[in-house]
Formats: sequence, structure tokens, C-alpha cells
Amino acid sequence: MPEWTTILLRSFSLVIVLFFITKWLGKKQISQLSIFEYISGIVLGGIVAIHSSTTEYPFMYGLLAMLVWFIIPFIVELISLKSKSFRNFTQGKSTVVIQNGKIMEDNLKKEGYSSDDLLENLREKNIFKVADVEFAVIEPSGSISVLPKRENQPLTAKDIGLKLAPTKEPETVIMDGKVLLEPLANLSLNTNWLETELEKQNVSIENVFLGQVDSNGQLTIDLYDDKITVPVPTQKPLLLATMKKVQADLELFALQTNNSQSKEMYQRNSKKMQTAIERIQPFLK
Repeated sequence: MPEWTTILLRSFSLVIVLFFITKWLGKKQISQLSIFEYISGIVLGGIVAIHSSTTEYPFMYGLLAMLVWFIIPFIVELISLKSKSFRNFTQGKSTVVIQNGKIMEDNLKKEGYSSDDLLENLREKNIFKVADVEFAVIEPSGSISVLPKRENQPLTAKDIGLKLAPTKEPETVIMDGKVLLEPLANLSLNTNWLETELEKQNVSIENVFLGQVDSNGQLTIDLYDDKITVPVPTQKPLLLATMKKVQADLELFALQTNNSQSKEMYQRNSKKMQTAIERIQPFLK
């Protein structure tokens, strides 16, 4: 067999082995690396590079080396899950660098961070003044987590006492022009409902690149043809507008009638409708 063919086969085989090793080590291996995971990743890459670029070493040696560097991180990860002290040793621990708006210079130097590095990380989080930070730590992965002071945090609905309807993640029911049955079933919907909703927008399934249904049962779609504008769902705004019109009509009828019983009935139902609007409005926004 020609040497170039051997190198090609070895490279292809080692890439497949490396893929499965990384997959078995978990998603953490390819996201936030600890010191040990970083080292093992470099070594595994080096092993693959050496044994795929030359036939000088037996192919089995490469597989054995990769097996060792799979077993070691795997065992370390298992021990780390059970031992906090071992986890701190192998993965490191968080270091406080800002507390009450004051930079902890000694901790910053210990982690090898300069003031420029700190300011750059803060700017990435849209924070330009250290004094606006209540608390900041350098995570074992090297990233900085920041807690702004209370007065600098974005205003939330909870802060102003606004009650919002609970929401769930939308389900993707159409992808690449094909219906996904499992997400539809999760929403207690079927293909007949989906076809009806698409007919309302004069769209066929084959022309839909992506379709999602939110927790309120509203379908939003993105078409392959970007020049075609898809109408925004209007069911919820129309329902709210209709309820407000009914409530306004009841108040108007109460003003126009001279019959005391009818006036009392219109006013009573107008208040009931207003209560219903206040309760359902968070769900229709």
C-alpha cells in the first residue's frame, strides 16, 4: 500500500477516534476547559498529529496513547464530582477581584490579570466604571462574572410589581420544509392544525425554512424566499382589542339608557369585562 494512502487512512481513523473520545468526555471538554482538560486536549491533538502524519510509529501506539489520555481525564472528572478539594486542585476555584466597587489588586495579580484585562472584560459586559460593580470573580475557566450594583441593574417586571404570564420555550415544528411531529405532539397539536395555520398565511410547508410555535399556540414562520413578507400573528392583539371594545360598548350603553335596571346591568358587566381584561392582558402581550 502506498505511504500516502496509509497516512490518509491513519488520519481518518484517528480523527474519528478523537471525535468519540471528545464526545464521551462530555460537552464541558469543548466549552469551558479546566487546566487539566486543556492539557489533555493539547496532548490528544498532538498524538493525532504525530501518528497521522508519519508511518514511523505503529498505529497501535497512537491508539494506546489516546486511550490513556481518555481514561485519565475521565477518572479525574469522576473524582472531581465527588471531592470538592480535588476539584479545586484540578480545576481551580473562583477568585474575587472586585468587592463593593473596590479592586482586589493582590488577587488580580495572583491570577495574572492586568488592569487592562479587567477593564476589557467589564466593557464586554457593558460596564465602563469599576465603581458600578458590586462583585466580580474570575472563574476557573478564565472568564469574569460580574454583579452590578443594585442601582445599575436593569429594571425588571418584579421591581415594579408587574405580573407577567409564564412563558415556555417555543417548539420548532417545521425545519427545512419538513414537519417535526414530536414537537407538535408536545404542544398537543397535529398536522391538520399546522396546515390550517399555514393556509391562513397563504404559505405551503415546502416554502417554510423554519416554523416555531410558542406556548400560546401562535405560529411564526421564516420562508426560504427572503423577499416575501410574512404577516405578523395578530390573534392575541385582536382578541384584546375586541374585549376592550366590548367593555367600552357596555359603558356607552349604560350612559345612553334611562332604565335604572338596564344601567345597573351594563355597569356590572362592564366592570366584569374590565376585570377579565386586566387578568388576561399579561397573556396577550
